[in-house]
Amino acid sequence: MSEIEEGSGNLYADLSHPAADEMLVKARLASKICSIIKARHLTQVQAAEILGLPQPKVSDMVRGKFRGISESKMIDCLARLGRDVQIVVKAAPRSRPQGRVEVVFA
Repeated sequence: MSEIEEGSGNLYADLSHPAADEMLVKARLASKICSIIKARHLTQVQAAEILGLPQPKVSDMVRGKFRGISESKMIDCLARLGRDVQIVVKAAPRSRPQGRVEVVFA
């Protein structure tokens, strides 16, 4: 019988990925980019032109392969798709010695 363990909310951390936080941020950004592309009924070629990416990179992102695309480029892609992107830096609570990076969609 297998034991069921509740996840942390970050699959990459649960799998002990060394860059778990970064991968989760990139996954959330890529997911949003892909949902906008889908909602606008864009082909990958059309999306590539708008995003300033080669079509194979768009294809990879749609399939969940986004390692070759930086967070900065993903933020640029969201802006190119007509989204305002705000980066807010604030102090971490005293209960947590280190800050964290997260993506929040309004």
